[in-house]
Amino acid sequence: MIANFEVFPIGVGSSISPLVAEAVKIVDASGLDYKVTAMGTIVEGDFDAVMRVIAECHKKVMQSAERVVTHIILDDRKGYVGRIAGKVQSVEQKVGRQIKK
Repeated sequence: MIANFEVFPIGVGSSISPLVAEAVKIVDASGLDYKVTAMGTIVEGDFDAVMRVIAECHKKVMQSAERVVTHIILDDRKGYVGRIAGKVQSVEQKVGRQIKK
């Protein structure tokens, strides 16, 4: 399963990168495959592991904010692994060249 998630602290000012960094440390320590993007983080693993990491990130950010909104998109496909890179490679094959990553 892959999940794209975003954790939004509310009421902490316009720069949230310090809190995002704390969440990324949790994802990194999890041992799961992941990719940080400009607008969120993609993580891959089994359902329980992915949801546990997202919950930990939410709780960590909640320690520093009065309100936190976490947005999650799940893509669960039986029998497939390595989908963070694989989905991009599939599109590149159809485009006929590498795309910006």
